[in-house]
Amino acid sequence: MSTAIAVLGGVGLFLLGMTVMTDGLKAMAGSALRVVLGKAAATPLSGAFWGAIVTLLVQSSSAVTMTTIGLVSAGLLTFPQGLGLVFGANVGTTGTGWLVALIGVRVSLSTYALPMIFIGALARLIGGGRIAAAGGALAGFALVLYGLTTLQQGMGGLAETLHPSDLPAVLGTPGVGLGEGTIGLLSLIVVGLAMTAVMQSSTASIAVTISAFFAGAVNLEQGAALIIGQNIGTATSSALAAIGASATAKRLALAYVLFKLIAALIAIVAFPFTAPLMKSFLSSVDGMTLLAAYHTAYNVVGVAVLLPATQWFTRVVERLLPSRQTPLQRALDPSALASPVIAIETARRVIADVLTTTSASVSASLSDGGSLSTQATTAASTLEQVRDFLSELKEPPEAEGERLRMTNTLHALDHASRLVEILADDGLPKTSQSADRDTPLIELSVKAMRAAQEIGNSITSESALSVKAPPIGWNVSPEIARALTEIHDAASELDALQRDYRAATLGSVAPGELTAADAFARIETARRLDNIVHHAWRSSAHLLGRANIPG
Repeated sequence: MSTAIAVLGGVGLFLLGMTVMTDGLKAMAGSALRVVLGKAAATPLSGAFWGAIVTLLVQSSSAVTMTTIGLVSAGLLTFPQGLGLVFGANVGTTGTGWLVALIGVRVSLSTYALPMIFIGALARLIGGGRIAAAGGALAGFALVLYGLTTLQQGMGGLAETLHPSDLPAVLGTPGVGLGEGTIGLLSLIVVGLAMTAVMQSSTASIAVTISAFFAGAVNLEQGAALIIGQNIGTATSSALAAIGASATAKRLALAYVLFKLIAALIAIVAFPFTAPLMKSFLSSVDGMTLLAAYHTAYNVVGVAVLLPATQWFTRVVERLLPSRQTPLQRALDPSALASPVIAIETARRVIADVLTTTSASVSASLSDGGSLSTQATTAASTLEQVRDFLSELKEPPEAEGERLRMTNTLHALDHASRLVEILADDGLPKTSQSADRDTPLIELSVKAMRAAQEIGNSITSESALSVKAPPIGWNVSPEIARALTEIHDAASELDALQRDYRAATLGSVAPGELTAADAFARIETARRLDNIVHHAWRSSAHLLGRANIPG
């Protein structure tokens, strides 16, 4: 009984420590986690590399996976780029196995762990911001070490009653036939899968396996077989999390499960060769290190096989799980709300898309006076959904730059909403290019709306289906800076012109050139054009983070 209590207590402390440490590391990383992943995944290969590095640093493949889901849903990453990050996370999460093999099971660290827990907890309670996060990470790390020490003690007692001969023999074990070894291999894979499914942590179950090998409860081949199953078991949490989730989350979860199964199939096929190879290294390398290396190599091989076939793998996943969501539903995916950076950038790009289509329609319709009320109503509904989306943000932005971006995005949303409201309520002003007074108004308005269209298109030009999705941030090229200057100048000229236009138009009534009704109708046209261009200009400026011009 004492052995079982020690094993269960050690696993519990390990899981608690991993949770506390991961939360602390994620809090320390803050928005950098989302920004790094968003900018680093330019290609599936670089995504795999940085996915592994970030996972190794924050010690949470689930954090990387959920962030990736938000980035892909928002259109900030393509699905193949997201797969690269997920593949890399599988490699990065094997780092904990090395911690267990090189430190955790070799020496008792409880003497050092307890003071570290005290210091970390004190920093977590007294400090704030990153100091508190660092304290949480330190306390969590110390809990992991203390849990490993407790687990090691429990496994020592377990080894007195459990011997490798009590477990099924697997392929590669001397004197074991193909049939018996295959059955034993598959049996232990199922056991390893069950261990991870119950613990909901592959790192904890692998820590148990390495500790069991260190204590002599399992041999090297049996430990490797358990690791295969434990690696597959990681996918169970992703599969459960995808139930009722968005199409993007389901696709990435399916890709994660398929990756685990393909990597496991490769490991099973190669097991008759890898088991003797590992055995041959026992004379120079200890078994715990070999098991940790096997866990890493197993995932690296899986990534190496699937990464070159990312495009094909993407098509397979998309065919297995076709999306019935509209582009707007995909963009405003609730999973993006977990990250202010992703949510704000998602909203910014939807607003830019509305500005692009509205500006294009206005500039094309000005000459013939076409009605835009239906398109404006649709645009207004879209912007209302953006408002509702931002209202559901789970946490406020952390950094000052993120707060500024959110404020600018809200300003852009407000001006875009006013623009489409004018068009939805009153339609496009009816003008005639034959009237000399109207011609400058129309020319300036068309010039401004084309510039707004160019600005909006620059933000949304790379869709989530393109090879390379656009990065997060305000990326103002010289061409777009020129377009912003054009719309600002056009708005300023139009504002000044419509004041003169008002006086000249009213002055045309007395000589009989216009009726009073015609004069007031023309003044109303100039006023509405001025308002339309003004809101298009201000929305464009805020979308680019260049709203330093008063207006």
